[in-house]
Amino acid sequence: MSNSTAAYGALKDRFDRLAALQGAQAVLHWDRATMMPEGGARARAEQQAALSLIAHETLTAPEVSDLLASADATASELAEWDRANLAEMRRVHAHATATPADLVTRLSRQKSATEMIWRKARAANDYASLAPALDQLIELVREQAAAKAEAFGLDPYDALLDGYDPGRRAAEIDGLFAELEGFLPGLMQEVMEQQDAGPGALALEGPFPVALQEWLGREVMGFLGFDFAHGRLDVSHHPFTGGVPEDSRITTRYDETDFTRSLMAVIHETGHSLYERGLPEEWRGQPVGRARGMTIHESQSLLFEMQAGRSAAFISFLAPRLKAAFGGEGPAWEPDNLLRHYRKVGPSLIRVDADEVTYPLHVILRYRLERAMIAGTLRAADLPAAWNEGMKTLLGIVPPDDANGCMQDIHWPSGSFGYFPTYTLGALAAAQLFAAAKGAHPGLEDALAEGDFSPLVRWVREHVHGRGSRLTPDGILLAATEEPLGTAAFRRHIQARYLS
Repeated sequence: MSNSTAAYGALKDRFDRLAALQGAQAVLHWDRATMMPEGGARARAEQQAALSLIAHETLTAPEVSDLLASADATASELAEWDRANLAEMRRVHAHATATPADLVTRLSRQKSATEMIWRKARAANDYASLAPALDQLIELVREQAAAKAEAFGLDPYDALLDGYDPGRRAAEIDGLFAELEGFLPGLMQEVMEQQDAGPGALALEGPFPVALQEWLGREVMGFLGFDFAHGRLDVSHHPFTGGVPEDSRITTRYDETDFTRSLMAVIHETGHSLYERGLPEEWRGQPVGRARGMTIHESQSLLFEMQAGRSAAFISFLAPRLKAAFGGEGPAWEPDNLLRHYRKVGPSLIRVDADEVTYPLHVILRYRLERAMIAGTLRAADLPAAWNEGMKTLLGIVPPDDANGCMQDIHWPSGSFGYFPTYTLGALAAAQLFAAAKGAHPGLEDALAEGDFSPLVRWVREHVHGRGSRLTPDGILLAATEEPLGTAAFRRHIQARYLS
């Protein structure tokens, strides 16, 4: 065995260990969000900080640079997947070494502390109690952004963005978001006028017991292909998917007056889980076997929730099951009325409940605000006013309080800056992917009308999931759809669904 071959083998062993550490962190995070008693917060914060430091030291130890240099020397002799894996090792290592070890620990502790404060503050509509901790967290994130910016020769926000969506830059996002902002307000108005001219949605009479909603969610997860031998469904303050590919942890939240939101959140998170489960099994634990950034990840959740889950075909299949589950009677439970509920367009306060026409405007607002926070031109104390002004400008509404305004999302209190734009980039990608999948399988919507998602799952397993991180995010999309990321497919989708 040559020195370079041995070096690459040693790197693979190290990244396997790193993946195990990160998997443990993911399960601890899930437990903190779902099961952990409030009194365990301080101990859990220390546990997660310790694991973050161990993972950081595993990745940034001096010998890793030597191993990478040795493996690079004969990289051309490696097979294609191994070369891609080595390139990803270098990328991950570069991000890690750009952040000092002491900052990793400080960030982990502050993220845990701020998130726990956020939970109480949002419930009490008490932004003043959150602002000081959020300010401290923003300063640490800015410190990390500056360190990465210097290491990579990037703008600080671009350096953060690269961690969520490799290769993506704010300049590209600015162009795409300008296009969306150019046509979405007018399109929204046109759709609303058409909907107002037609029959309104008949009320769905509740209550809808949580136990029945949970049962229904599990049934729908089964239609999508979720494997309960490798995952579970629980409750948290904010829906998310965590765990590891072999042990997928999905969460949602319930409202006994409205089952529609929780059900679509479950479909959304199942899309994330299916992506993780579909990643190449032979590369588990290696960088090339991981999900390819959050634009692709969000494209998978939105592919299943928005494109397929709200299709007329699937709602026609779902309608009698909803009616039976909740004991519904009359025309309110017919597919056409359920479609009116799931496709109602109009300005709303809460991002996760927004329709697909207005949703990008919510994301554009967050993108602008977090860029200002990272640039240092917006402090936490001034966030509510900036938020309310942005909502008024983009959506024409102003939140009545901060719980329904700037405190509604967990992302900033958990330190996730640079994540938000990927939601809308993912929506653009999902529209392209669904169009390509339907082109490849003309009977796809007929299958959805039978509750059969397997043709769609097989297609994305081949064209997205199975590629892991061997290609760039745009490379995956281009190979799957023969188009670069853009707004055209999304615009066609909106026009066809709401105005045809």
